[in-house]
Amino acid sequence: MNKKAFYHLSYGVYLCTSWDEGRPVGCVANSAMQITSSPATLAVSLNHDNYTNKCVGDTGYFSVCVLAEDCDPKLIGKFGFFTSREKDKFADFPWKVRGKLPVPDGALCWFACKVIDKMETSTHTVFLGEVMDADILAEGTPMTYAYYHKVLKGKTAANAPTYQAEEKSGGRYVCRICKYEYSGDVPFEQLPDDWVCPVCGAPKSRFEKL
Repeated sequence: MNKKAFYHLSYGVYLCTSWDEGRPVGCVANSAMQITSSPATLAVSLNHDNYTNKCVGDTGYFSVCVLAEDCDPKLIGKFGFFTSREKDKFADFPWKVRGKLPVPDGALCWFACKVIDKMETSTHTVFLGEVMDADILAEGTPMTYAYYHKVLKGKTAANAPTYQAEEKSGGRYVCRICKYEYSGDVPFEQLPDDWVCPVCGAPKSRFEKL
C-alpha cells in the first residue's frame, strides 16, 4: 500500500475541547467534519490514548474550534503534543466558556456539540455531536493539514489518525517533544541558549541531532 495516497485527502487543523470535572481540557484533531445540516451534526475522531477522549465520553459534550493559518503555533504545539492528564493546556492562552464549553480566544470559530452517538475502532472513537451553538471569533483563512505541513513545517502527533512514521537522516535537529525540524538560516549550534521551539515551546536542550 502506498500510504502517501492519504496525503491527498483533505483535512483541517482543529482543537477539540471538553471538561474534566470543571477543568478545561482539549487536544488537536484533524479529522472533523459536518455530517448533516438539519439538525446540524459534526463528527470528530479522537484516539483512545487522548485524555480528551475520556472526558468527552464522560461529559457527553465537546467543542470543535477551527484554527486559522495565522494562529499562534504554540496552540498546536501545546494541545497536540502534551496530555491534559498531566498539563493544563489552557494556562498559557486566554479562553472563555462559549456554548458551555472552553474555547481558546485564538480560534477562528467554534461549534459546541452534544454527543448523540459514537463509533469505536481499534484505535479511535468517532463521536457524533449535535451542534447546540456556534459562532465566529475572527476573520481569517482556516488552516488546512497541508498548510500546516508544507508552510509551517509542522509534524503530526503519534495519536493522530493521519500519523505516518518518517524516515530519519543525518545533519538535522528535531524537537524531541513535537518533532518540529529546525530549518532556519542560523546554524542550530549558534542559536541563543534561551531559544525555544516555535511549535511547542520546548527549550533548545530538548532538540536532538539526527
